[in-house]
Amino acid sequence: MQYFIEVIIPLSLPKTFTYRVSESEFNFIKKGMRIAVPFGKSKIYTALIIDLHQTPPALYEAKEIHQILDEKPIVNEYQINHWFWIASYYMCNIGDVYRGALPSALLLESETIISQNTATFVDETLLTDDEFLIYEALQHQSSLKIESIIAILNKKTVLPVIQKLIQSNIITLQEEIQEEYKPKLIRYIRLHEEYHQEENLIALLDSLKSEKRKNVVLQYFQLQAQEKKPISVKQLTEKAQSSVAIVKALVEKGIFEEYYIQEDRVNFEKNKVDTALILSEAQQKAFEEIKNSLKDKEVTLLHGVTSSGKTEIYTKLIEEYIAKGQQVLYLLPEIALTTQLVSRLTAHFGNKVSVFHSKYSNNERVEVWNNVNQHSDTSQIVIGARSALFLPFSNLGLIIVDEEHEQTFKQQDPAPRYHARDAAIVLANAHQAKVVLGSATPSIETYYNASIGKYGLVTLTERFGKVAMPEMELVDLKDSYFRKKMKGHFSITLIENITEAFANDEQVILFQNRRGFSPVLECMSCGHVPQCPQCDVSLTYHKYKNQLRCHYCGYSMAKPTNCHVCSSIDLETKGFGTEQIELELAELFPQKNIKRMDQDTTRGKYSFEKIIDGFKNREIDVLVGTQMLAKGLDFDNVSLVGIMNADNMLYHPDFRAFERSFQMMTQVAGRSGRAEKRGKVIIQTYNPLHNIIQQVTNNDYEGMFKEQLYERKIYYYPPFYRVIRLTLKHRDFDKLKEGSMWLYQVMQQNLTIPVLGPEEPAIGRIRNEYIRTIMIKIPSETSLQGTKKTIQKILNSFDLVSQYRAIKVTVNVDF
Repeated sequence: MQYFIEVIIPLSLPKTFTYRVSESEFNFIKKGMRIAVPFGKSKIYTALIIDLHQTPPALYEAKEIHQILDEKPIVNEYQINHWFWIASYYMCNIGDVYRGALPSALLLESETIISQNTATFVDETLLTDDEFLIYEALQHQSSLKIESIIAILNKKTVLPVIQKLIQSNIITLQEEIQEEYKPKLIRYIRLHEEYHQEENLIALLDSLKSEKRKNVVLQYFQLQAQEKKPISVKQLTEKAQSSVAIVKALVEKGIFEEYYIQEDRVNFEKNKVDTALILSEAQQKAFEEIKNSLKDKEVTLLHGVTSSGKTEIYTKLIEEYIAKGQQVLYLLPEIALTTQLVSRLTAHFGNKVSVFHSKYSNNERVEVWNNVNQHSDTSQIVIGARSALFLPFSNLGLIIVDEEHEQTFKQQDPAPRYHARDAAIVLANAHQAKVVLGSATPSIETYYNASIGKYGLVTLTERFGKVAMPEMELVDLKDSYFRKKMKGHFSITLIENITEAFANDEQVILFQNRRGFSPVLECMSCGHVPQCPQCDVSLTYHKYKNQLRCHYCGYSMAKPTNCHVCSSIDLETKGFGTEQIELELAELFPQKNIKRMDQDTTRGKYSFEKIIDGFKNREIDVLVGTQMLAKGLDFDNVSLVGIMNADNMLYHPDFRAFERSFQMMTQVAGRSGRAEKRGKVIIQTYNPLHNIIQQVTNNDYEGMFKEQLYERKIYYYPPFYRVIRLTLKHRDFDKLKEGSMWLYQVMQQNLTIPVLGPEEPAIGRIRNEYIRTIMIKIPSETSLQGTKKTIQKILNSFDLVSQYRAIKVTVNVDF
C-alpha cells in the first residue's frame, strides 16, 4: 500500500503538491509539520503538510520527501483554513500566503544564504562534527549557500543542523547581517564554593588589597541579600559602579565563577508595575457598553475621540480574557506605535506580553511563534503589526484592531494583498472570538457597518481627565505670502505659537507628509527637472546626503552642480519635505533640540524607541515627521501641533483621498494637549474654506461621513460596491497597451458589472515597467465568489495567450 502527503510549497503556485512517504513516516507525520522536499530539478524547499492520504496524483509521479523537520506541528488547523480563505478571497496563490505567514528562519531552502554571526562567542568543543564543519567553512568564506553545505557534509539532510546553529545564534540568514543582536545567553556570576565558609570569606576580604575589588565583592553580597536571584555581571557592575575588567580579574583569581543562563531575547518581566487600573466614569461606561455589545455582536467599534483613553479600556478587556485563559491579539498599524504600547501593557501585564513585527530579528520572531504555539505564559497577549495575524493561535478569545482606519493594515506588495482588519474578523469567527475595532476616525466602511447594525457601536466623546479638545486655527498661506507674513515655510502665526510653547517649557510636533528636503530640483533657465531614469517621477532632493533619490525604485545620484540640459548653474528646489522643515527650524530656534521621524531616520531596529523615548523624556523639543506621527502616540507635554501644508494630502487621484486627509489631520491634531492644559493645532493651507479642512477644524466626523457616503453611492464605491483592481506591468509600452485592451474587452463581455479602464495611473512607469490598471466594481447584491471565479478564469486564459504571457498581472481586492 502506498502512502502520500499533500503539501504547500513556499512559491507563488496556486495548488498543493503530493509526495510519497513510507508507512512509518506516514504514522509519525501530522498536519502542520514542515518537511524538506525536492522541487524542480535540484532545489530543496521547506514544505508544510496539510493532509495525509493514500491517493496517488493523476498527472505526475510523486517524489519521495527528503526529511521531516519537526517533531510536532508548528502550524494548526485554524491557520491552514484561514490561509486558504485569504488565498481565495484576495485572489492570490496559497504558496504566497504560506511564504508570507511563516518567519523566514522557518522557511530554509537550497538558495538561502547563511553567514557567521561574529557577535557570538562559539565554544567549538560543544559543536557536533557536522556543525563544526559548517563553522570551519565559514571561517574561510563570508557566506555559504545551503547547496554548498550539502556538498561539504556530503549528505542531503542538512536543514536540522543549520536550524540548530541558527538557534544557537552561531549563524544568521543573509538578510539579517545588519541586525543588532541582543544576546540570548546572559552572563551571570556567583562566589566560588570555597568562600561559602565564613572563615575563608573573612580571609578573602582581608587579602584583597584593591578597594575597587573589595567593593565589588561586598556589593555582590548586598545584591544577593536583596534579590535572592542569580546576579548578572551587568547588574553587579552597575550596582558597584565598577568595570567589567575588575569582575574579570576576580574571575581569573578564582574568587568568582561565571556561568550563562539562556533567556528569551525579549523579556518584559522587569517592566511590570503593580498598580490597579482605574477607569474614569466615561471609560467605565464605554467598557460596560462594549461588554454588553459583544454578547450579541461578533464585532464592536469603539469610536472614541483622540486622547479619550481607549488603551485603558482595551487593557481592562484584555484582563477579562486572560483570566479565562484565552489568548489576545492586539493589532497596530505601525511598528512605531508598538514601542509606546508595549511599555504601557508590560507595565500592567509584565511578561505575559509578546511582540511580533518585522523589525524583530528572525530568531526573536521564531521564539514568539513557538511560544504562541506552545501556549506559553509569555505570549498570552501578542502585540504586533499585520503579520502577527498569522501566528499559531489555538485559543484566541479577543482581537483588538487599534486605529482600524489606517491604510497600512492593507498589504500592498508582495502577495498576499490582504487587509489585516478584515482578515482578523474572519480569523476571530473561526475561533469564536470577539473583535474590538478602535479609532477616533473610523473608516467609512466600518462606520457604515456599525450604523446599519452589523457591528456594535460604542462612542466615547470626552477626552481622558475631561481635557478640552485642542483649539484649531487655520492659516491662509495665500494671504500670508501676499502680506509677507512668512519666514521660509513657517507663517508668523506658527512661529509665535512655537515661541510661546518653548517659553512654557512645552514640546511641539510638526507634520509634513513628505520626506526628503524637496520633491523637485528645477533649472531656472530652461525649466528642466531631473527625472528618475527608471520611473516617471522627479527625483527628490535629500540635503543630508546631498543626493537626488527616487522614492519608488531607490535610484540615486549626486546633486548636480549645473543643469544636465543647458548647463546653467541656476538650480532651485521647489516644494518641501521633513528635512527642509528641520533645517529651517534649526535656523529659527538654534538652541532647541529638533529631531526628525520619517522613513530615513527610522531604518534601524531600535530607532523608533530612541526617538520616541527621547521625546517622551523631554530631551527633544520639536519632533518633525511624516504620517508616522499621526498614529496613537501619547506625549503628555505636547501643547502645539503644526500641519505645515494640509493641501498636498487632499488632491490625490484616489476615491479615499478626502477620507484619508480628514483622518490624518484629525489624528495629528489629537497628539496635542493630552494632559491638563488645552492644546492648540495650527493648520497651514492655501484653501481654508475646503469642506474637509472645515470638518477637521470643527471635529465633524459625522458631517464628513455623510458627505463621503453620498458620493460613494453615486460613483459606485465601497461600502456599496466591492472594488478589485488589476495592475498590468510590462517593459514594452505597445505590448502592454494591446494586452490590457484585450483583457479589458474580455472582462467587459463576460461581466455584467462596471469595468473601468485600462487606465494609466498617476505614475505610469516604475522600475522601467509601464503600468496599466483595470478596475472592476461589484455591487453588494452580486455574488462575490462567482464574479471572482469568472475573473480568475479570464486571467488564466490571458496567461495562455502567447504574446501576452510576459505581462505581469497583480490582483488587489478591496484596495
